[in-house]
Amino acid sequence: MKVTQERLPASQIGLEIKITPEMSKNAYEQVIQKYTRSANIPGFRKGKVPRNILIQRLGKNYLKAMALDDLINNCLEKVKEQEQINAIGQFELKTQFEELVKDFEPGKEMAFSAKVDVEPEAKVENYKGLVVKAEEAKYDPAQVDEFLDERRSQMATLIPVEGRAAELGDVAIVDFVGVIPPETEGEEAKEVPGGKAQDFQMDLKEGQFIPGFIEGIVGMKLEETKEISAQFPSEYSETELAGKPAIFTVTVKELKEKELPELDDDLAQEISEFETIAELREFLEKKFTKEKEEQTKQNKEKSIVEELVTHLEVEIPETLIKNEVQQMLAQSAMELSQYGIDVKELFSSDKLPEMQERSRPEAIGRLRRDLAIATVAKKESIKVDEEEIAAESAKVMEQLKGKDVDPDRLRQVVTEDLLKEKTIKWLEENGTVELVPKGTLNTGSEISQTTELEVEVEVEVEAESEIAKASETIVEVEAEQVINVENS
Repeated sequence: MKVTQERLPASQIGLEIKITPEMSKNAYEQVIQKYTRSANIPGFRKGKVPRNILIQRLGKNYLKAMALDDLINNCLEKVKEQEQINAIGQFELKTQFEELVKDFEPGKEMAFSAKVDVEPEAKVENYKGLVVKAEEAKYDPAQVDEFLDERRSQMATLIPVEGRAAELGDVAIVDFVGVIPPETEGEEAKEVPGGKAQDFQMDLKEGQFIPGFIEGIVGMKLEETKEISAQFPSEYSETELAGKPAIFTVTVKELKEKELPELDDDLAQEISEFETIAELREFLEKKFTKEKEEQTKQNKEKSIVEELVTHLEVEIPETLIKNEVQQMLAQSAMELSQYGIDVKELFSSDKLPEMQERSRPEAIGRLRRDLAIATVAKKESIKVDEEEIAAESAKVMEQLKGKDVDPDRLRQVVTEDLLKEKTIKWLEENGTVELVPKGTLNTGSEISQTTELEVEVEVEVEAESEIAKASETIVEVEAEQVINVENS
């Protein structure tokens, strides 16, 4: 067997493989022997079927195809070992199998072509001395007041409204149904997917829902029915709704106003383990300050990695991209299932291809970041000690106590994360990071930080509409996920 390699684009290896006459003959004879032993042909005992009868009944092309299939698979396995090919996917024939069957003659030399994805060869140049800017997140004392106001609002007593129309700050219970008006004359209006509900409770709060929706309810009276014009944002996750106008027919069934509890020590004791509101405020100040420091750290790391990637040269094979997309969707499915969402319906065969295609850019971005960091770590001989891996693994296992955890997979993830962290730290130490005010770089919204207080103080902070937050970008499950832009 003779093998010729060729480097192809997108991190692929092309192979030209020549098969000796003896190999082709042996492969065909082995198939004949296999079917001679196993074929059930009327008039003959199993294992006693004459060769010419067997070929006549099964067909020579069928037997040649079976022989070729075995021969090619065996050859590719041997080639992989013989040529030390670091394949990361399945071999793919470049020659049409039907043509090979047609030309195949047992006992004669034959050749075929194949290709396979291999680990990409990444190059990163000029990564020392990176100069980047990162936004500095600073603690704002108003955060504490906003947090406490939100908790007061959540614990408010709802009092029925009489003799006035709906106002901002009220709680309304409504029935509604939304439609997309026809774009051309003669078309019928289409119902907004998931945009229908009865006895739906909502806070009348600015910016919480699709633009125009809350504004339309403000001023309505009890039992009033009204058509409200709203507009889906252009960046709305469901592309068929993005940027489109909608008309919601809304009926106000109940209207209530909030009576807020006093901001005093009693409130502090009710929402935490602190005795006084002063102690709670002090804790919140420290917590939010720490969060902002962590946010600044993340901003610095993000800027460093983004700059690093601009120095990366690599061709990412399709196999890696597909695997990354699959991992991302699997992670999403696992997270969504924890909220009771029907993942089978969500990841149905008709929706999956679109979801995979939408995930490709993010998957490629993640792979490029990981490859850039891994390349620097290798060039600079940055490594993680066993003691570090063991300590971090133990910490994670403590957090996941009671859950089924694959220790080998955990070790792999922990090792990768620690190596990334050390490499980014090295890049920061060997570069320059200039901190600039928030909003200077227009990098989008901050990475969200949890506002749940530590376990030891047990402040009961429930993230508003977490299910909608997690799932709205993919499916229309509930009416709130259609109209609640803030939580998307």
